[in-house]
Amino acid sequence: MSRRKKGVPVNGWLVLDKPQGRTSTQALAAVKRIYDAQKAGHAGTLDPLATGILPIAFGEATKTVSFAMDGAKSYRFTVRWGEERTTDDAEGEVVKRSDDRPALPAIEALLPRFVGEIMQVPPQFSAIKVGGNRAYDLARDGEEVVLEARPIQIDDLRIVATLDASTTVLEADCGKGTYVRAIARDLGRMLGCYGHVIELRRTRVGPFSEDDAVTLDELEDAARGEGEASLESYLLPVETALSGIMGIQVSPSDAASLARGQSILIRGRDAPILSGPAYAECKGRLIALGEIEKGALYPIRVFNLG
Repeated sequence: MSRRKKGVPVNGWLVLDKPQGRTSTQALAAVKRIYDAQKAGHAGTLDPLATGILPIAFGEATKTVSFAMDGAKSYRFTVRWGEERTTDDAEGEVVKRSDDRPALPAIEALLPRFVGEIMQVPPQFSAIKVGGNRAYDLARDGEEVVLEARPIQIDDLRIVATLDASTTVLEADCGKGTYVRAIARDLGRMLGCYGHVIELRRTRVGPFSEDDAVTLDELEDAARGEGEASLESYLLPVETALSGIMGIQVSPSDAASLARGQSILIRGRDAPILSGPAYAECKGRLIALGEIEKGALYPIRVFNLG
């Protein structure tokens, strides 16, 4: 006899504006409690120091998390020059100091070297696994963590403000796996003055942006029936995370076949040319997520949205 799941079935995406001081796991737990949801997960970890966009997937939306995590991301971050720290942010211990401060033209001249596909060494205090353990756990235990450089994609890196001689605000548009703390560290080393991040905010993850973001306080108010919005009004459709891939409309009979895990033929003049990941809808309802190959859609994930 199967055990009844706790909570209620909730499906869709919530764009949480994560507060500073909470881990992503703690923020997820708080949202899941507010909605009393049976199942939830997040798309992309944010450090406790960081704020901003943390997409939360409920129910059937968890089947699309990988597409959100693979989407482009944007960050706004503030760099303090003059110190390098163990964590590459304000929470770490100082390991190097300099009295030098970079001139704006010197910083601007280096930014193009960070744009495009580059090699980046992640921070020692990161979630990357080393021998089955998280790098930050090993670093906290005093072990020397050696991480290999890996390729990342940075589409744009720009200065948006200079607060004082020691403080510069930048924005980055980048791909999966980019650490802006490492950008600050490497910029500081190249400038000869060292640097670390003192504020970090994620402003976009794939199709999710600040325009749709909601705070924990707003959710708590909605749960108590206060304010104009309800909890349901903050949810986005499951297919929101799939905006970057092909969508096709299928007939009720083809939808039934996909729901059984069976492939279907793609009809239409250009059907044989189509290939790659795609999702199928029938009369406005998300049916399946799969791969198109040789004129057929092969389902990988089937959705149960009623």
